[in-house]
Amino acid sequence: MADPEAGAHHGATELKVNTDELGAVGHDAYVLHGRLTRDGDHARASTYDAAIALMNGNFTSGAELLKVHDRWNSQLRTLLDACAQISNHLDHSKAAHAKDDADIGGNLTAVSKISEYFK
Repeated sequence: MADPEAGAHHGATELKVNTDELGAVGHDAYVLHGRLTRDGDHARASTYDAAIALMNGNFTSGAELLKVHDRWNSQLRTLLDACAQISNHLDHSKAAHAKDDADIGGNLTAVSKISEYFK
């Protein structure tokens, strides 16, 4: 990330990417996705069955419980999608920054070799 203080004090801003931090956040999002997939759905079937049983028994709470069931599933899918996007994006960012660093390093090496000829 750009450090505004560096620019103010040194006349230049540096772009720094800590791939370890990107990797850690991406890993946490991946782990959370796995846990939500496993644990976030365990009550779905019984909640649905209870809602249907209540509706069949003419209890108005059955329709409301079905709304809770549906809202939970919708929110769970949204959260799972967000975790997957975070994990995938950070994996992509980490790889892209590593490639950019390698490209820049190669370009700088070429420039330094040219500079040697002018000495």
